[in-house]
Amino acid sequence: MTPIRRSIWHEPRPGDAPPVGRLDWLLVGVFAAAAVVEGIVRPGLVWRPLVTVLALALVPALLWRRDRPLIAALIGWGVAGLLSVLQVAVHSDDLGLYSMMADLILLYSLARWGSGREMVAGAAFVTVVVALGMYASSAGWADLFGGSVLLLLIVALAAVFRYRADLWHRQRREIRNQERVALARELHDTVAHHVSAIAVQAQAGSVVAGIAPEKAAEVLAAIESEATRTLAEMRAMVRVLREEEAVAYSPQLGVADLHELARTDTTPTVEVSLTGSLSPLARPVDAALYRLAQESLTNAVRHARSATRVGIDVRREGGAVRLTVSDDGQAAPGPVPAPGFGLLGMAERAQLLGGSLSAGPGPEGGWVVEAVLPVEASA
Repeated sequence: MTPIRRSIWHEPRPGDAPPVGRLDWLLVGVFAAAAVVEGIVRPGLVWRPLVTVLALALVPALLWRRDRPLIAALIGWGVAGLLSVLQVAVHSDDLGLYSMMADLILLYSLARWGSGREMVAGAAFVTVVVALGMYASSAGWADLFGGSVLLLLIVALAAVFRYRADLWHRQRREIRNQERVALARELHDTVAHHVSAIAVQAQAGSVVAGIAPEKAAEVLAAIESEATRTLAEMRAMVRVLREEEAVAYSPQLGVADLHELARTDTTPTVEVSLTGSLSPLARPVDAALYRLAQESLTNAVRHARSATRVGIDVRREGGAVRLTVSDDGQAAPGPVPAPGFGLLGMAERAQLLGGSLSAGPGPEGGWVVEAVLPVEASA
């Protein structure tokens, strides 16, 4: 499936911007303290109280820089423009605080999180303010060139991080779409299997009704049960498949087939343990548990260093089923690596069914993949 595309011209990207956190408040606190201290101790500062108060106006702008980047940039650079106007009015070369270099952060935020329209409007406003500031300070060509290069580098840096974030989100959407297609195919196979069974029961019912009418009720009850189960599983079915493929009318592999993954004649050995009542499970959950176990086993065999054993454990816990795949391999030195797209795809599959998946080093060494899925798949 083709990922949904979104035009940066019309829409901002609030999904890329994390909410205000502790680091943001720390940044604001450091800036406010620096502005106050500089406003008090800096010698020869003209209109000291007014300049300090105007500098503190950047505090809300720094907090809004992600979710409202244009407003933040207009506030910050508007203060800079006002100071430039005052500088021209009083003919002073020393008006403003060095701490107001925080305006560069607002410019970065505008290019990083703003929509296309916001970036165009904000860039025009910043250009006017910069030109006014250059005029007020009687800057030469060298200052003009250096300042312009600095601003362009900040915008380029923001564009790089924006592109990387957009690429990451597109890859995540592609993984999610692929998992949706896989789930839809599995569900389609299951529904086709049930419908085939219903058709067979109906054909048998027409024969039984003529020979033994008293058994027709049993046939109708079987048809009703099969139809009810089919409708329940169709509610979780992804509606659209772009590719029409020939489908074999047979159910997908599930938890009952996990024993086929057990191996005692290879290294690492594979042990499978099934605990608790694992039937009946919703067909999407049953198939997903097998797929997650199979892919986790493949990853362990390929990547676990010096592993001699891989354990696959599935157990029922109330209304959920817990799958644990662990190995006894040696952990690689250094920090835990970022999850690859294989693990991301497994996590997406679990989330689509209303569950969760985690992966990381085990408490006794090796690597552990753990998935928790509801017995009944969420629609």
